[in-house]
This record gives sequence, C-alpha cells and structure tokens, in this order.
Amino acid sequence: MLKLILCVCLAGASSLARAEPLTFDATLQIATRASPEIAEQGARVAAARSASIAAGRLPDPRLAVGIENLPVTGSERWSLTQDFMTMRKVGMMQDIPNRAKREAQTAAAFAAVGQAQAERRVSILTVRRNAAVAWLERYYLERRGKVLDELARENDLFSAAVQAQFAAGRGTPADIVAPRQEAADIADRRDELSGEIAGAKAMLKRWVGAAGDEPLAGEPPPMTLDVEELRGHVHEHPDLAVFVPMTQMAQAQVREAQAAKRPDWGVELAYGRRGSAFSDMVTLEFTLGLPIFPGTRQDPGIAAKREELVRVEAAREAMFRDHTQRLEADLAEYTVLTSQLARLRTEHLPLAREKVEAQLISYRAGKGDLAAVLSARRELIDERLKEVELDGRRATQAARLYYFYGAGAAEVTAADVPAAEIPAAEEKVP
Repeated sequence: MLKLILCVCLAGASSLARAEPLTFDATLQIATRASPEIAEQGARVAAARSASIAAGRLPDPRLAVGIENLPVTGSERWSLTQDFMTMRKVGMMQDIPNRAKREAQTAAAFAAVGQAQAERRVSILTVRRNAAVAWLERYYLERRGKVLDELARENDLFSAAVQAQFAAGRGTPADIVAPRQEAADIADRRDELSGEIAGAKAMLKRWVGAAGDEPLAGEPPPMTLDVEELRGHVHEHPDLAVFVPMTQMAQAQVREAQAAKRPDWGVELAYGRRGSAFSDMVTLEFTLGLPIFPGTRQDPGIAAKREELVRVEAAREAMFRDHTQRLEADLAEYTVLTSQLARLRTEHLPLAREKVEAQLISYRAGKGDLAAVLSARRELIDERLKEVELDGRRATQAARLYYFYGAGAAEVTAADVPAAEIPAAEEKVP
C-alpha cells in the first residue's frame, strides 16, 4: 500500500512538473525546434552538401581486363601463348571531362546547397508565423471567455436588482424571467466559444505538439510595424531570396551545356602479357571527344537551359508582384481593423454603456420597462465581445505582417549554416 501511494504521488508530481504555462516566445521556440517541416528542409540541406562534395570531380577510373588477338582457326586456335599477337591484357582507363564542364557542375552543386538553405529559412519563417498566429487566436478566444464570465457575474447582480425591484412592488413576474433568459444566452455563447477554443488548441498543437494543451501565460509581445519599411524591404523577403541560388544554378547549367561543345578526353594505360617466346607489351592510349554536330546535339541543350534561366527570372518577378500585392492587401486590412477598433473603444463602447445606464435609471425610477434595459445590455455585450474579436484579428494580422515581412522575418537568418562552409562557385576544381 505504501509503495502504491508513493507511485501515485510521484506520478502526480511528474505531471505537475511537466505542466508549464505556454508563453508566446516559448511557442516560437518549440515550434522551430520540433517542426517536421524544418527537419525535412534540414535533411535537404545535408543531402545537398553531401552531393556537392563529388561535384566537378573526375569520374571513377575503369579497370579493363581481356584477351587480344586470340586465334580461333588453324593449328594455333584457342592458344594464348603460340601466336605472337595474342596477349592477356589488364589496364586502367580514366575519362576526363573538360574543365569548363566540371567547373559548371561544381557551381550548380553549390547553388543547390544555397537553394536548400534558402528554402529552409522560408520553412522556419512559415512555421514561426503560423505558430504565432495560432497562439494569438487561442489567446483572444480565451479572452472572450473571460469577458463572458464577467458578463455572467454582472447578470447575476442584475438579476438580484430585478428581484429587489419586484419585491418593492415594481415590475411584473415576467421581469424576473428575463435575466434568466439572458443567462441562458450567455451560456450558449460560452458553449460555442468552447468549441472554437478546442479548435484553436488543436491548431496550436499542430505546431508545438502536446505543449499546445498547456495554459497560456503572458501577454502578446508588441509588434511595431513600419509601413514604409515593410514596403521598402519586400524584395528581401526569404521567399524571393530562394531565387538567388536558383538563378545561379540555372546560369551554371547554361555554362555546363555550353561546355559540352568542348571535347572531353580520356587516357588508358594497359599491360599485355604474351607467350614466353615473346616480349610483353605496354599500351598508352588517348581518346578525344568530337562534338562535330552541335546543331542537333549541343545547341538545343544550350537553348533549353537558357529558357530555363528565363523561366526562373520570370518566376521571381511574378512572386515579387504577388508579395507586393499581398503586402498591400494585408496592410489595408490591418489599417481597417485598427480604425474600427479605435472607433469602437472611443465611440461605440462608451455610448453602449451610457445607454445601459440611462435605461437602468429609467427602469429603477419606474419610467422605463425591462425590455429596453435588456436590449441595451445585449448591445453592450455584443460591443464588448466585438472589441476582443477586433483586437484579436488586428493582433493576428500584425503577426502575419511582422513575421512575414517585418523584423520577425529578418530574425530568420543563415546563422545556422555559416557562409564559410559553402565554397565559392568560382573555386578551382581539383
């Protein structure tokens, strides 16, 4: 029994130790560390690095073993030693592609490493942005829950006031029912909100795993947006940075296709052993490729690679325009939300509170009916919930801008892959 009690206590302590509130910064750290998308891109970077080691190097030598000039007729047929031309041969052959082709292959491999690194940075950027939005959406949904709790407490006080009015001989029995109806309406809203919070938790768990079930802690960080700076740096977006190594790769492939017009060569060194009555032989042979039909072989390949380069440059321009349009649309929405939130706080909410107070005074003085009070209270409830909703939409929109175009995007750098590890494309090929 003692052992059982100790096990239960230890299990409880362990679960308490694991339950840590989830802050905004912790969310970004966990999402970056545990994301399968980032792990996938990391594997691509490692694969591209490994592939770049062999790029531009000479192909493996070939071993040649055989018999030359073996007689198949006459008295010496199938003899390896009687005819002076017959010999058993062993040799090594080495193909040597031209230097320009190997340098282009090296440049393409290094560009592939750069592209994988750039795509990994885009993956980190996307994961951090989505995790930030998921945290904020859950945070503001839970804030709406707190507003509903506060409204429920206010409704209890309001119900007591109505009962006191009825006990003093004012109002009708139906007035006592009205606050209970309002309480049921608030409960319905809370149930709907519970479903939305469950969905927000599921989305947060998509990015941070089991930590998404933990209670949230802290406030959202301030995200300062400089509109002109965002517009001025859209061309530096990590999505567009991917096209730098893509362009370098396309250029290297053009050079490699052009290098196919230059001849490749090879060398073979062989040793031939003949019969004991004859001397052994050594053979040294050179081969040279003859690209003599460029119009039907090399030139079409060069044209294809040049068109690929044009395609990459056009794709970059299309993405730049897409990002510019998306940034302007997001900024417009952010501006609208900011304006609506400010107006709601300075005009709609004070007016709704003033209306409720005026209706309550009239009701207590016996000059107004309860229906007008309830109508004013529902308007105030809607305005208070709308405030939290607008505040949340504005915060998530700010996060999308901040972590996709602003300072949050600039935080995603190549620090995890030092530039010194990537040789320059012009480095001499061994």
